[in-house]
Parts: sequence; structure tokens; C-alpha cells
Amino acid sequence: MDILIAYFSSTGNTRKMAEAVSEAFSDLGAKVTARDVTSFKDREENLDLSGHDAVVFGFPIFVNRAPAIMREWLGTLEGGGRKCSTFFTYGGVNSHPAHRSTRAILEGKGFDLVSSAEFLGEHTYNRAGWEAMVGRPDESDLEVAREYAAKTLARFKGEDRGRPGEFPEGKSDDKTLDQIEKGMRASVPQLPSRMGADCGMCMDCQDLCPTSAMDAQKGEAARDKCILCLRCLAVCPENALKFADMSAFWKSILAQRGETRESLAQKKSRLYL
Repeated sequence: MDILIAYFSSTGNTRKMAEAVSEAFSDLGAKVTARDVTSFKDREENLDLSGHDAVVFGFPIFVNRAPAIMREWLGTLEGGGRKCSTFFTYGGVNSHPAHRSTRAILEGKGFDLVSSAEFLGEHTYNRAGWEAMVGRPDESDLEVAREYAAKTLARFKGEDRGRPGEFPEGKSDDKTLDQIEKGMRASVPQLPSRMGADCGMCMDCQDLCPTSAMDAQKGEAARDKCILCLRCLAVCPENALKFADMSAFWKSILAQRGETRESLAQKKSRLYL
């Protein structure tokens, strides 16, 4: 069984889970190829599915769904009846309708979705004042990843012919979520920026940006391209880039949901089979 794992990982959570799933597949005797499609240049080369029996797609959840650029990218693929699975990483706030939304795209492109999963990880905005899922993913999340790999492999091989039922819809429809995404980008007072400070000009922030939004010479991201994924902050070896303080937003989220950092931390990664 030859499995391709294609994943988008802006701050490292999804990459960590992709590596855990890949290792588990390998331990079970499968051949695994991992493909990072996070940066813009990574997606310029077509994803060749020939030679792979099945595909696993791993994405973070941005505003309750896979990132918009990933939803668009999936629309360029052709499944040809190939079995696939999805997994998502998120900071414990909202995970739906990511599974339902992504399955609709994949099945529309000829893939046969056999399973899905969601794994907890530190929220992207922990770099901007949040305190969501600190220390995650942890061993409990990795154990769920190993279970996910074993059960998904059985379905890829036809030993288990089950399929997920209907995924939860979530509280907002796609049109509303589109508006929220656009509104967030417009309302953030400060996009990733060096704030005029010097740096060593390694160019990683620009070269690894998922949307080619970052201009390393200017030391700032373009508002019409930036998706607030904070990959530029994650890859900067000098911690030269800064982002807006979103701690007030964090407190608002907790208040709206009647949650605390501790109550959110009690959430568990889970499978959808």
C-alpha cells in the first residue's frame, strides 16, 4: 500500500501530526510519501497522484474550515476514484464544518473519503496573546493519531468497508464564514511586520509564505494577500517579525463560549469513522 500525505502547516502543528501519522503507517507496513504544500512555491508543482494507492490530506482549521487557499488547491486535483482521508489540527475553539466542507470538495473531485480526524494543537494566535491548547499536541493526541492511521489503513486496504456518516454542520454557513474571513483580515490593525527593525535578510518569511504576501525588503505583509496564518513569524530565525496583540480577542472568545483556558484544555482529539 503506497500512501501520499499532503499537508499544509503554517506553525508546525499539522506537520507534527503528519509525521506521527506517517510513522504509524510505516510501522504498519505501508510505504509513505510526505508532501508539504504550505508555501506558494510548493503548490506551483502539480501534485502527482499516480503511483499512490491512497491520499491523506492534513490541514489546520482557519475560521472553522480548511484554509481558503487549500480549498481552492483541492479543486485543482482529480481523484479518479482514489481513496482518501483527511485530518485537521485546531486550537480547541471550533472544528466544524471543516470535515463536511472538505469532504464535499474531495468527493466533487472524484475522491472516496474513508475517514477523518481532528487533533488539538497550540492555536496560531498564541503568538499574539492567546493561551489556547498550550503544550498540545501531546502524547494523548499522538495516540489518537496512531489509532487514526491503523483504522484508516484498514479502510484503504479494503479490510474495513465503513465510511464516515454525516459530519456536523457547524453554527455558520459557508457564506457567513467567508464574510468572517474577509472581515478579520481587514480589521486586524497590524499585519506581520518588522516594524522598521533590521534583520539578517535570510528571506525565509518571503520564500515560505503560503500566499506570497510577505515582502522581506519592506519587512511587511500585503493586506490583500495575507491570510493571518503567521507562518512568517514561525519561520523567522531572529524573531524579528511582530503581529497585532490579540489578547482582547482571546478574552472575548472565552467569554462568548463560557470557557476558560483550563476547560478548553480538557478537549480530546477524535476520529470520525
